[in-house]
Amino acid sequence: MKLKRMNHILKYSESVLSRQCRIVLSLLTFIMLFSFSSWADESASDTGDNGTQEGDCKDQESKEPPRRALPAPFASPPFPSGEYQGYPLVGVPADDTVYPLMKAVYNTCYGDAIKKTGIKAYGWVNVSGNVSNCRDTNLPDSYWIVPNHVELDQAVLRVERQLDSVQTSHIDIGFRSTILYGTDYRFMTAGGWTSNQLLKRDQLYGYDFTEQYIDVYIPWVAQGMIVRTGRWIACPDIETQFAPDNYMGSHSILFTFDTYTQTGVMLTIMLNKYWTIQACIHSGTDMAPWYKGAVATGMFGVRWVSKDNKDSIYLVLNSINSAKFRHFKFYGQPAGHDNFNYLVGTWQHTFTPEFITKTEGYFMWQRDAVVGGTPIISPVRPYGGGGGIGANIPGTTWTYGVVNYTMYAFSKKGFVTFRNEVWRDVDGERSGFAGTYTSNAIGMTYNYTPIFQIRPEIGYYRNWNRGAFDNGHKRGMVLFGVDTTLRF
Repeated sequence: MKLKRMNHILKYSESVLSRQCRIVLSLLTFIMLFSFSSWADESASDTGDNGTQEGDCKDQESKEPPRRALPAPFASPPFPSGEYQGYPLVGVPADDTVYPLMKAVYNTCYGDAIKKTGIKAYGWVNVSGNVSNCRDTNLPDSYWIVPNHVELDQAVLRVERQLDSVQTSHIDIGFRSTILYGTDYRFMTAGGWTSNQLLKRDQLYGYDFTEQYIDVYIPWVAQGMIVRTGRWIACPDIETQFAPDNYMGSHSILFTFDTYTQTGVMLTIMLNKYWTIQACIHSGTDMAPWYKGAVATGMFGVRWVSKDNKDSIYLVLNSINSAKFRHFKFYGQPAGHDNFNYLVGTWQHTFTPEFITKTEGYFMWQRDAVVGGTPIISPVRPYGGGGGIGANIPGTTWTYGVVNYTMYAFSKKGFVTFRNEVWRDVDGERSGFAGTYTSNAIGMTYNYTPIFQIRPEIGYYRNWNRGAFDNGHKRGMVLFGVDTTLRF
């Protein structure tokens, strides 16, 4: 009887999720058709005598706009960004890229007025497919958790006004609102931010209000200060939550169990072209201030760039508080939330604008933690998660590791990436399976156009002490995958 009831619940959940997918995809289809129809109409008029499209998303031959920071050290495109790690950056010009949706808006009767406000709306759809030797789940790697499947990873809509932090004459105000739908929502989820989808029900698909913040730029503090208030992507990592900003479609294990978002108030102060400092108070790793487990948490960071612009170090004490796991009841069940503290740093080196390397490491600690970290109180799902809170880990436990990304651009449209890491979860507080992990992967990114990208890759992942992949049934995993991103 219990099995029949469970099957009924799962079938109902799948039907609800499929309806959600249809609604989201229908909305995105309408937006993209509206965007691309206008973009296509403009293409003919924007095509020069040489047969190239001059009105594309960005004039790649145009000179870089004025900036007070050091020059961008490497080429973008093809790389996702031309800047060293740092977030937000003072003295760097706002991105002037115009994607199809805004081109369509600018062509309306209100286009000029909207353009003057500096407000933009854009987004992307990211879909992936993978083949692995796992049956039920590719966890603890991310984001492609369902093996041998094609999934909608991210459907994202963003509205923002970027700051002008190059000028020094007046205060400027900006904002960003980013909403995501897809399987990747589970990695962005923060307690209190629509988190019942994951922490109570463990849905495969869900939505997340990943970025919701206001920026205020004050030019008269040192060389400029940005005050950020709201929810933002955690700062120090090479990898980030959003598909177009990454060097590969999959992620390192080190990143999978890192902080994803923080909610609070953060100050970023540019002392000069070479040094930037940060300080913040937030409500804990992946927790909203109104969440039951929230706790006042500090963050301090420093960013340095060498005078020859060949090296950069970004060091952040990303969470500092009691480091004690937050135990509480959730819908009448024993639950809680991770509250680890950690120090994270990234060193980056530019050999040439086309050949770069980035190395990140962190050291994480937590007291009275539980195996598997923040619990999901739903029934166990084959793709991962569920089953309630794990066993207690008395005292202090540690998690640490290092990952290297090395990239080479073979053209203005594409590059190859080599990713290698070593990561140790001493007692299983983060992954649920204690041991030393390694992963080695190679991938390629190719931007066919400024709005369409494809990324194939292959990698080998292993826990050298016990079975950890495919719900603990395999020590090692071979993963081949491809993802595509279409911007609008």
